[in-house]
Amino acid sequence: MTHTDYQDWEQRVVSPEKALRRIEPGMCIFLSTGTAEPRTMVRHLMDSDLANLQDLELFQLLSFGDALSLQRLQSQKYRLKTFFSGWVAREAITEGRVDLIPSRFSRLTRLVASRRIPFDAAFVQISPPNRLGYCSLGVSVDIAHLAIAQAGFVVGEINPDMPQTTGDTFVPISAFDMLVKSDEEPIYFSRWPVDENFDKVAQNAASLVEDGSCVAFSIGPLYEALGCHLQSKKDLSVHTPIFTDAAMDVVNSGAVSNRNKEHFPGKSVASYAMGTKELWQWLDCNPLVEFQGLDKVFNPMRIGRNRRFIAIVQCRKADLTGRIALHVSKGNVITDPAEVIDFFNGAEISEEGFSVFALPSRNRKGEPNILLSIEDVPNQLNVRESIDFAVTEYGVANLNGRTVRERAMAMIEVAHPDDRKKLLDEAKAQNIIYQDQIFITESTHLYPSSIETTRMFKDNLKVRFRPLRPSDEEEMRRLFYRFSDESVYYRYFTPLKTMPHARMQTYVNVDYSKDMSIVGVVGEPGQGHIVAEGRYVKDPHSPYGDVAFIVDEAYQGYGIATYMYKMLIRLAKERGLQGFTADVMPANKAMMRVFEKGDAGVRANLEGGIYRLTIQFNR
Repeated sequence: MTHTDYQDWEQRVVSPEKALRRIEPGMCIFLSTGTAEPRTMVRHLMDSDLANLQDLELFQLLSFGDALSLQRLQSQKYRLKTFFSGWVAREAITEGRVDLIPSRFSRLTRLVASRRIPFDAAFVQISPPNRLGYCSLGVSVDIAHLAIAQAGFVVGEINPDMPQTTGDTFVPISAFDMLVKSDEEPIYFSRWPVDENFDKVAQNAASLVEDGSCVAFSIGPLYEALGCHLQSKKDLSVHTPIFTDAAMDVVNSGAVSNRNKEHFPGKSVASYAMGTKELWQWLDCNPLVEFQGLDKVFNPMRIGRNRRFIAIVQCRKADLTGRIALHVSKGNVITDPAEVIDFFNGAEISEEGFSVFALPSRNRKGEPNILLSIEDVPNQLNVRESIDFAVTEYGVANLNGRTVRERAMAMIEVAHPDDRKKLLDEAKAQNIIYQDQIFITESTHLYPSSIETTRMFKDNLKVRFRPLRPSDEEEMRRLFYRFSDESVYYRYFTPLKTMPHARMQTYVNVDYSKDMSIVGVVGEPGQGHIVAEGRYVKDPHSPYGDVAFIVDEAYQGYGIATYMYKMLIRLAKERGLQGFTADVMPANKAMMRVFEKGDAGVRANLEGGIYRLTIQFNR
């Protein structure tokens, strides 16, 4: 067929049976991937009794086990070889019915180009030709161009529902030796249902994504919920293996501009699309999304050229040292370390980039997902030294640059509250954390995460306020040593020179059933530094709480203490307190001014050289 014959393509369509007669025993056949699987050709291949269809090698990057039935592969006529062990292929690989070729996706283009895998034929699903005679590879580009170029016999399965996507997706109709018309709908995916836990996990993961970041999507409940929580961001970029309905929602919301990208600026980039019929229709001739081959989408160096690239990966299990186990079922397409590692490495290369591993604290059976060790759990990603954040519905654990002890405490804090005591005891037994580590059982369900907020001060200083956590011990200790002797004396009324673990861990373990402690944090989300702390401790004999503040000397004069004071007043009122008491040195005029700005009546008595303040809340 010549390139100019495209207007007569329907008259050139042959039956699948006729195309299969061109296959010879022992051939290697490339099948287009995933949702672009040429289902009509594959079903006829599986069902045919033609004598020439013997000892065939079928190559497919990803199979959903629909037309290409794994049960039928028990026959000696066919052998499936795949580069991807996720989805239904995993069980068949384990049973020896499918061959896995371990390879990083970023290297597949080079592997195929070297002809180490000699494609003799290719069955590729395509769109009808456009007015210029070009068909689109649609929702699956990966290595299809190479397969078409190398194969001696190429069949194009034309599907009228295949969108004509933009990017490196077009193939002249003359490149196909035969055309077959698809008689089946494409493989669509319904949108994933999202429960409350996954929504909260996604919300916590999204809190790490600042305006101007570059993100990737996969399919599953985490990404479905993530799409909702990213819609309030600005100037996001998308560089993703898979474009999904959730990604479509984020683009439609206006949150994605792709203006900060160095690699394919102005475009969202993907190799695949998976989702609903609505998504496929939206992608048709849509210039906002660029589909490219694996060598461009999965290349860590290209990914890393996008500033602040954030790799958010849904995982199955995690342990206290930060080791991660990935999914082994249909919960996530990118499930093997071989597929994750390219985007993981891209995040490491990216300026200000990082990785986020997200999971619910418990699985659907109510079993803990955070364990002392995942040594015996399959499908591990053994790069704990490079993992930046772990996220559950209970918060964000910053693991970057932390000791094993600090990691363990951070991971325990984001575990399910009912699992924390056991994890703490197991960690003590293994000498991972201090033997005298304090654990306040009553506070496991009471951590007031809902009070977290962000405030802009003068000179564009952004401070995030949140409750103090036990894992803040080192940060609070460093804050203490940044203070002058005078500031320490103003706060503690004694010339303290040291703040050892025994004293500091008592300070950072707050019983939130009666007390409150707020810290002010500056810097990147999840990895900033504590520059201020304010707290009240309830008097057990009266409806008052004793209040005190401390602000890093480099951040004084911005109004941080005043803001925390007003915040503590509001929180104390909500919890039934009627007022505060405070002790202030007469020379500490700055602190006296803070109390005067609190919109509450202040009565001061000078006793023993110290002002004893009684602050009555206005009702």
